[in-house]
Amino acid sequence: MLSRVASSMYWLSRYVERAENVARFIEVNQNLILDLPDAQQQWEPLVVTTGDDEEFTSRYKNFSKQNVLEFLSFDLKNGSSIRSCVRAARENARSVRGNLSTEIWEGLNTFYLEISNAAADPKTRDDPQEFYQNVKRHSHLLLGIMDATMSRGEGWHFSHLGRMLERADKTSRILDVKYYLLLPSPDHVGSPIDETQWSAVLRSTSALEMYRKKHHTILPPLVVDFLLLDREFPRAAHYCLQAADESLHAITGTPQGTFRNVAEQRLGQLRSEIAFTHVSEVIRAGLHEFIDGLQIRLNLIGDGIHESFFMLRPHAAELTPQAQGMYQQQQQQQ
Repeated sequence: MLSRVASSMYWLSRYVERAENVARFIEVNQNLILDLPDAQQQWEPLVVTTGDDEEFTSRYKNFSKQNVLEFLSFDLKNGSSIRSCVRAARENARSVRGNLSTEIWEGLNTFYLEISNAAADPKTRDDPQEFYQNVKRHSHLLLGIMDATMSRGEGWHFSHLGRMLERADKTSRILDVKYYLLLPSPDHVGSPIDETQWSAVLRSTSALEMYRKKHHTILPPLVVDFLLLDREFPRAAHYCLQAADESLHAITGTPQGTFRNVAEQRLGQLRSEIAFTHVSEVIRAGLHEFIDGLQIRLNLIGDGIHESFFMLRPHAAELTPQAQGMYQQQQQQQ
């Protein structure tokens, strides 16, 4: 498969997954503030979650509900907004149209048109709840169509790899915001407000029902364990890393437990560490610190995938002897 095609398949799924997750924590936050005091203060963490707070403050005066929803939902200057993500996914799909089924293209095109129409309708901003539900619905529909109409070849595995890495990242970000930013006061730890917020975190990842089937009572360490370390729940970080690692090895043909490139090495190391981590170790070391390290490692894995599969590499015969030596040295360091 051409690296250009592989890159487009990878980013197509990442962008769709990103749009869905942005819709998830906005929708849950809207429900959460109905039960909590100081609701106005609950909008800033949503921008912090995406890591775009510097860009936001450069163009908006305050973290009001209207500004935050505009920035995260419709602002085309924000590359992580729902509208920007769906547009980017469609452009990636357009560039590899021949590798997608008709149903995938039609579903994504419909998704894009509905987002564009909603952004142009003033009623959407007055009552955006249905908009966010439609974003999740279209994302789920596309996922189902891709799974039902694509052969399990390299294209599907690149798409699946991108989706799983993006999902692991966003699950960790939602959890991090709750732990450090959404808690109004240390006095609320263990209170009904605290339980309400942990329930909101579980709802934001569609995990509440599956969590209750396994643990029944909502306790912070158990929620952390379920969303980060669970091997069976499809939005848990550990599950996502397992699935991503399987697709990566399916692409390269490398036997499980070994590696031939930097992407496989970094993903395999992180998957192994997560597999042998206990939630008590996470809490003892600091949840925020653990999640921060996880996100850095996920970014490095993304860099490794780009270096291994998408980045154009010069042909050694076209280089000067000095450039050949520098290139070989870089390869050895990787």
